[in-house]
Amino acid sequence: MTDCWVVTDGRAGIENQALGLAEAVSRLMPLRITPKRIVVKSPWRAAPRSVWGDPFRRLSTEGALLRPPFPDLWIACGRLSTPFTRVVKLRDARVFTVQIQSPRINGADFDLIIPPDHDNLKGANVFPIIGSPNRVTANAIARDGAILAESLASLPHPRAAILIGGPNRAFEMNDKSIMRIARIARALARKGAGVMVTGSRRTPGEALKTVGRALARFPHFLWDGSAAAGLENPYFGMLGLADHILVTEDSVNMAAEAAMSGKPVHVIALHRRTFAFGGDKFDRFHASLRERGAAREFEGRMRRWRYPPFDETARAADEVVRRFTAAEKAPGAAGQAVLSPAP
Repeated sequence: MTDCWVVTDGRAGIENQALGLAEAVSRLMPLRITPKRIVVKSPWRAAPRSVWGDPFRRLSTEGALLRPPFPDLWIACGRLSTPFTRVVKLRDARVFTVQIQSPRINGADFDLIIPPDHDNLKGANVFPIIGSPNRVTANAIARDGAILAESLASLPHPRAAILIGGPNRAFEMNDKSIMRIARIARALARKGAGVMVTGSRRTPGEALKTVGRALARFPHFLWDGSAAAGLENPYFGMLGLADHILVTEDSVNMAAEAAMSGKPVHVIALHRRTFAFGGDKFDRFHASLRERGAAREFEGRMRRWRYPPFDETARAADEVVRRFTAAEKAPGAAGQAVLSPAP
């Protein structure tokens, strides 16, 4: 049995990426997964990583202390974890280290880096994927869809799942964007579609309230955070029941997860910030989905099309297993990672 640590700062969006990859690896080889949520002491958390010295000395007892014996496989995600991924390899060359997302430091000491393709990270030890690893599987979509189906049996067809993100450095979730989402939801319901709505951790509460008011006179399902049909979170079930999936363009994760369903993914444009940071990365990501035949910009109609569902998490897991197995036979071969400038 291979021991695997999943090292993150515990934020759900970050931890789910690392757990999703670890769980995908466990479907290919026996794996004992141990989550390690780290907490860095103040004032070091806010200080530049270059002045930390030994990062292990900066860990707080409020979180995991990352003490040896170290695992066979180390999967980390998030900027806070990168100094530990680098140093653990120096302390125990036997550990196979995987860093999800761009580490934003010299990547030569990492065994494998798995960044989103739109980051343009290049190197012998770099394996880019479209979007980020996640915990969505075809089985989970089908299973939760079947569980949710009975409670939503009265919802008309076709069914449209609307996945709402929230503001970030590139996009605003302003009143104009919120009203646009609400109008789209109401227009679909008025035409007879069964509309299902869910937000993310970034979604402003007012956005969901506005969409809820727009749908008040029509059959719909809006997840309010409580259990539905026995599901703590009906998100997978909504993907399973939907005939069409609409996603706001700020959310890379939800768009990539929606594309695992094989169903049409319609991207809802949001208001871009005047001095948007990283907007070109979102453009490259959505271009990748379009090139794969998964997504199109929503233009007011739920057009139908087909494409092979794609599972980037499984593809990344295959690469982890391949390189991990090769490293066991010939340890100590890490590649070079170079961050190329965005075009």
